[in-house]
Amino acid sequence: MKNFLFLFATLLISGTLSAQGVDFSGNWKLNSSKSKLNEQYSMAPKELIVVQKDNDFNLERHVSFQDQDFTINDKLTLDGKECINPGWQDMQKKSVVVLSEDKNSLKVTTKFPMNDGGEMTVIEVYKMDGSNLVIESSASSSFGDVAETIVFDKQ
Repeated sequence: MKNFLFLFATLLISGTLSAQGVDFSGNWKLNSSKSKLNEQYSMAPKELIVVQKDNDFNLERHVSFQDQDFTINDKLTLDGKECINPGWQDMQKKSVVVLSEDKNSLKVTTKFPMNDGGEMTVIEVYKMDGSNLVIESSASSSFGDVAETIVFDKQ
């Protein structure tokens, strides 16, 4: 009976871990040579810190834009529920994270208001390519559409 309970507990724990899928946690540095970035305007972070634990998916992005450095922190959850984080100029970003069926990638969809009364939608798909973290990013708004493939090396 003890062996059965131990085996059952082991299967339950391993099933729970595999159900969560890939873990993107780590300190990641932008690999510009492997990335496909927009020439004129890129919001690719030069460094990304991901903390993924249980239901939490927290991102700390270190970005340089127009010769200014700033940090963007987003606290997200992996349960598919909407998460609200502060944006710039007192706006709020609303994000939803969805784990793929094969549990090998995450899709983060973020929406926030634009100054023209419209809305921007940013979709980021996180996945691993060997030891590299790859984010396929696209953004759509009344100003047009942009897409990038951002590749990071683990530090």
